[in-house]
Amino acid sequence: MKIIGCGNPDRGDDQAGVVVSERLRKLGFEACAHTGDPLAMIERWRSDDDVIVVDAVVTGAPAGTVQVWDGRLPPMAPGAAASSHGFDIGKAIELARILNRLPASLRIYGIEARQFDRRASLSPEVESATELVIQRISALAARLKPCPSQD
Repeated sequence: MKIIGCGNPDRGDDQAGVVVSERLRKLGFEACAHTGDPLAMIERWRSDDDVIVVDAVVTGAPAGTVQVWDGRLPPMAPGAAASSHGFDIGKAIELARILNRLPASLRIYGIEARQFDRRASLSPEVESATELVIQRISALAARLKPCPSQD
């Protein structure tokens, strides 16, 4: 399983995905931060069958709300996976779909953001949400990890 945290580490709540990926990497997971364009994102997951993408989103929900989408399915509502910055996960997914480069499993964790000031810290709601996402992904990875064989 590969985890990709998107965002801008210098823009308040927009750093949520990057914070999650950095913490998960420290816990021993295959996680990386992504601040680039959609083509670069597609290249990051190119050789992986199971991918999780975490990003700050703006959907109109209360700040700190965590939403999870199956990235292989069309969004439930237009703009539902809309990123909080110029990079849009929805566009990357659609481009990957057209290029036939979607991983077999693609989960999107969107953390509703509220402030994007330069050099600002995470808002308290988003900081709490990052902890929740870290716990959920850790638990998911533990469930998916195959048990060692007992020969």
